[in-house]
Amino acid sequence: MALENLLLDAMRRLDEKHLLGAGGSVSVRLPDAGDMLIATADDEPVRVSLSTQPSLEHARHAAVYAARADVGAIALGGGVFGRMLGSFGGQLPQLFDEQARHLGATVVPMFHHTDDLQARAQPTLATGGNVWAGEHDVSVFGNTVHRLVLNAELLEKCAKAYVLAKATGMPLHTLPWWVCHIANGRLKKDQKRAAQRFAQGLLPEEVKGY
Repeated sequence: MALENLLLDAMRRLDEKHLLGAGGSVSVRLPDAGDMLIATADDEPVRVSLSTQPSLEHARHAAVYAARADVGAIALGGGVFGRMLGSFGGQLPQLFDEQARHLGATVVPMFHHTDDLQARAQPTLATGGNVWAGEHDVSVFGNTVHRLVLNAELLEKCAKAYVLAKATGMPLHTLPWWVCHIANGRLKKDQKRAAQRFAQGLLPEEVKGY
């Protein structure tokens, strides 16, 4: 399936599951060029060069692609609970093994706009996490379009559990450090392989199994 069709399919699936919200957008990296395709619920996909100064509406997507060579697809928006993360500090502790394996540790949240998003993205996304919370929205990443959709669904489930538990004021128990270390290590290996594939002008292969 062509990347544009994959993008539109991801947009439809995420919208049907209410994982974009008003103003949400989805983009994919074009592996054979320094460009991305980006679409919203109201507009058809447009091709945007990553080598030029992006418009404000495309800036956050472009900043992620510039900072992370492994990212192949991005969804900006979030579901009901994902969008609440900003009200709880913008962090999502690693509570579940699948979360640690595919989402990793959330990066430093973005609560204030900056004139140079790419400079801001470089240090904050260096942790390798696939979740970047804003004040009222959240970005989730994937190496592939299919992985992006799965990650968006996973994020909303984890965010719901976290927000509801946090709201009660009861203490939360995170995963043991060694579980996070192993799971995050496997995620980083996936990301390294994905970055290598993009450098070769190829799409990353889908991750199979845990």
